[in-house]
Amino acid sequence: MHVEQGGKGSDLLLMLHGMGATGAVWTPLCAQSAERWDGRWLAVDLPGHGQSDRQDSYAIGQVATSVARATLPHIEPAGRLVVLGHSLGGVIALALASGWFGLNPSRVFGAGIKVAWSDDEVRRMETLATQPSKRFVTKEAARDRYLKVAGLADIADPSSPVAARGTERDADGWRLAMDPRAHGVGKPPMQELMALARCPVHLGRGGDDAMVTLAQLRALDPQARDLGPHGHSVMVEAPSQVWDWIASFR
Repeated sequence: MHVEQGGKGSDLLLMLHGMGATGAVWTPLCAQSAERWDGRWLAVDLPGHGQSDRQDSYAIGQVATSVARATLPHIEPAGRLVVLGHSLGGVIALALASGWFGLNPSRVFGAGIKVAWSDDEVRRMETLATQPSKRFVTKEAARDRYLKVAGLADIADPSSPVAARGTERDADGWRLAMDPRAHGVGKPPMQELMALARCPVHLGRGGDDAMVTLAQLRALDPQARDLGPHGHSVMVEAPSQVWDWIASFR
């Protein structure tokens, strides 16, 4: 599994990106880490995304197992583990909060997790999981598509490392680095995951996030936070707001 890391200290902040994205989406947040986080940080590419290997199953438990395996060597017994997940990464963070996968977070944050899924949305994801990767003639076209899929259109620069990490080239042209089968992760059982958590869990969203409402999150976490007038990728648009959210629970 591809990981990037930085910082010093015994505490560890593990950051998990959303569906279709890569760990590079945390770049704006990491740029502020020296001033905002007293410890180390670890940003991973989830299985089947970016530069991480593909795997046979992308069920929530299987992805959580892979993430835990990659994280364990970075844990220091004297330190705290805090997990910050966005969208799909937030679901995986909630799974890790159960303690079932060998990690014992002291606190978990989930931003922009889609809670309500229609039958049509579930079927569409299942269909996407069976389709081959679309090929693009040019790098620019592939990057443009990646930014739309990852929810970064009009936020990230198509020429940036963030965009580059989400695409790759093969003999047939350019394509997204994501394994299409990762769409088959399934509808997250949010109530069950919240009930299984062995540590405090905090949910939040950008105030303009079209994927989830604050009311939906507060049905699960009464203290769910509105992170300001930002969209789904609030950690890219407003990293300071996310740091403030984390700091408010130290």
